Amino acid sequence: MTSATACASAASNVAPFTYMAHAASMNSPPPATRPDTNCSACSLHSICMPAQLSATELARLDAIVCSTRLVRRGETLYRAGDAFKSIYAVRVGCFKTVITHRDGHEQVTGFHIAGEPLGLDGVCSDEQNCDAIALEDSKVCVIPFDLLEDLCHDVKAMQQHVHRMMSGEIVRESGLMTMLGTMTAQQRVAAFLINLSSRMKMRGYSAAQFNLRMTREEIGSYLGLKLETVSRMFSKLQKAGVIDTNGKQVHILDSEKLAGV
Repeated sequence: MTSATACASAASNVAPFTYMAHAASMNSPPPATRPDTNCSACSLHSICMPAQLSATELARLDAIVCSTRLVRRGETLYRAGDAFKSIYAVRVGCFKTVITHRDGHEQVTGFHIAGEPLGLDGVCSDEQNCDAIALEDSKVCVIPFDLLEDLCHDVKAMQQHVHRMMSGEIVRESGLMTMLGTMTAQQRVAAFLINLSSRMKMRGYSAAQFNLRMTREEIGSYLGLKLETVSRMFSKLQKAGVIDTNGKQVHILDSEKLAGV
């Protein structure tokens, strides 16, 4: 197994709900809105939540998901230092998480699409440790963590699911460190595309053709590469007949060759 395949596999093997900068706008987060559908009726239910919940347990879960929140492109869902009160499930759209180093340098630490969690980093310190910024107009479900803990106390399947969420964050961070420490630039880009492809497939979308919601510069920040290097690696893969790109649209032409990079 190549380094690119191994890193992508480590991330994609985590349950989708566990596999989960400063804002361009300084506006306050938009107010929460009433939910437009329950978890039990949501199309992402099979991705976000454990399958073992009974009708009664699902009703309790519906009761604690108190609201949804619309976050416009460039706005923050939360900032580093905000008090930790809730975790969030991305319902529509895409987010990036960003940390700011002491020297002011910003680094992207993750990209989160529909069915994936946000905010788990706040559990350990009772405050958020990064900024979560919408890459497009997005919507999240708001899940108060204290109410989730109460549900976990009574529902073992939910408790196990939250434990998998926590474990998934550890695996994701470990995979990122492995990628940054051992892979070539081309392998990092390949692993990124393989992972995103598998996550799209889990949601019923095409695994071979999709739009990147993030810029090449944001991809570079996440992969520890310069913008020019990311662009060069995309061009190299395209010349090799592995992928085809048109702006932000990516078409994987040969998934086996991509995995073998």
